[in-house]
Amino acid sequence: MEPPAAEDAEMLTGPDPELAATMGFSGFGKKARTFDLEAMFEQTRRTAVERSRKVLEARAREQQDQAEKEFKSSCTDPSASASSATGAGSALKPRVTTCSESDDSSDEELTGPSKVLQASVQSSAGDDDDEEFIGPPLPPGFKDSDDDDTEDEDNNPIKKIPDSHEITLQHGTKTVSALGLDPSGARLITGGYDYDVKFWDFAGMDASLQAFRSLQPCECHQIKSLQYSSTGDVILVVSGNSQAKVLDRDGFPVMECIKGDQYIVDMTNTKGHTAMLNSGCWHPKIKEEFLTCSNDGTVRTWDVNNEKKHKSVFKPRSAQGKRVIPTTCTYSRDGKLIAAGCQDGSIQIWDRNMSVSHIYTIIILNSNVYSTATDENSFGILYFSSS
Repeated sequence: MEPPAAEDAEMLTGPDPELAATMGFSGFGKKARTFDLEAMFEQTRRTAVERSRKVLEARAREQQDQAEKEFKSSCTDPSASASSATGAGSALKPRVTTCSESDDSSDEELTGPSKVLQASVQSSAGDDDDEEFIGPPLPPGFKDSDDDDTEDEDNNPIKKIPDSHEITLQHGTKTVSALGLDPSGARLITGGYDYDVKFWDFAGMDASLQAFRSLQPCECHQIKSLQYSSTGDVILVVSGNSQAKVLDRDGFPVMECIKGDQYIVDMTNTKGHTAMLNSGCWHPKIKEEFLTCSNDGTVRTWDVNNEKKHKSVFKPRSAQGKRVIPTTCTYSRDGKLIAAGCQDGSIQIWDRNMSVSHIYTIIILNSNVYSTATDENSFGILYFSSS
């Protein structure tokens, strides 16, 4: 059989033009070029090692040449170059010794600060001493401002608190308006303008310092006051609405005060408050009784077991006999008296068992304290000057 012609061999082995036009690229059917990656990496590594070695040798050679030049320039005597060659060899060692000795002596002379620097330091110290004694001495009874700052730090009452640990509890992003600590000190309750009331238990708190319960007992009303009872089993919640609430230690509702009839003019005849509450507190001796005051101009006492009606009502009056709004209220330590701070600047006090009229009024006016006392049979006015 005859071998194929050259044109036939090229057609068999070469690319087909029709196939290349159809596929969109040329070189179809050629064998791909192969590379030995290990050999290429090895050649690259050798080249890098050789180049690094040459660079290090050149750098070492330059440093050696520079060191020799410095040594020659510092130790060579210009006059010795003009001398004869026979004495050059014998004089080499003494010259080197003399040069090294001169270097040691120069190093010893330059050790430590210079005399000029020492003199400047001494003069500046003398100037400081002179500045301390400039001017006449302070008169008796006057002290330096630095001493006053030290005494202020010593008299700072915050630094006298014997605290050993400190933590920061994050209630929320808005103002915290109410705090309450139970009598045992184991739990804390917080309330704010975000309508939330959060319960914190120090004994069961972990490193995250999170509250174990959060709720909104008064819906969309800001919290005004929070207080545990004398026994710590219930909590009084006073918010921006007209109805106070009582919760147990875990936040579950116990009772809610009734809302009064806002169409009745005489607030004594209503069963509850008709306007926003301002404050509230528990009786120090009777654990079922608490006190509230409102913008309706009344101060009312309540019983936890009777949420249908208040126990008693007190109505603050101004010096002209007009209605005045109480902004805060509290019991005396023995629980026999009730006091209310009013919007006109007066502090009015009632007997808890007598709601006909207040028995004592303190009026603060122009830094002077006016006190009036009344009962059923007498009326008196006392005056106290601020001086």
